[in-house]
Amino acid sequence: MKDVTAALKARRSVRKYLAKEVPEDVIADVLDCGRLAPTAMNLQPWLIGAAKDKALLKSLADASDYGKFIADAQVCFTVFSEKDKKYRLEDGSAAVMNIITACQLHGLGTCWVAGDKKAYADKVRQLLNVPENYGLIALIPAGYPAEEPKQNKKALEGVSFRDVRR
Repeated sequence: MKDVTAALKARRSVRKYLAKEVPEDVIADVLDCGRLAPTAMNLQPWLIGAAKDKALLKSLADASDYGKFIADAQVCFTVFSEKDKKYRLEDGSAAVMNIITACQLHGLGTCWVAGDKKAYADKVRQLLNVPENYGLIALIPAGYPAEEPKQNKKALEGVSFRDVRR
């Protein structure tokens, strides 16, 4: 348990990656962790992918607005959810967090790049040949970190409460 909480506390958004390949067994494990995320009524409304092809990573980067660094990642995980499911965003976001946490535990840096409601969501879906009834939740570029971003989070006392908010 301490490994997981330590990983959650150490996680930072990483936008610079080493040119070191991510092994296939790590990618498979991360995808597996994504599919095991909690989901409303166990619908599992997602398609979870991984792109490694450099030309495809460049196309994903070019399609995005704030994700140009995707081109430098070694892999980009993607989460899509069925558009007609009531809890598609919640379920997809749970899968995203499982992917981010699994990457952290494997020593990979990640950055959540928004997808839901973004103008480029359909372009990403088409680039990855995902069926039209799925909507993009997020892009998650990953790789071995080439930077160590500093923590910049609010203090726990400033963002939490117990029992009754005062």
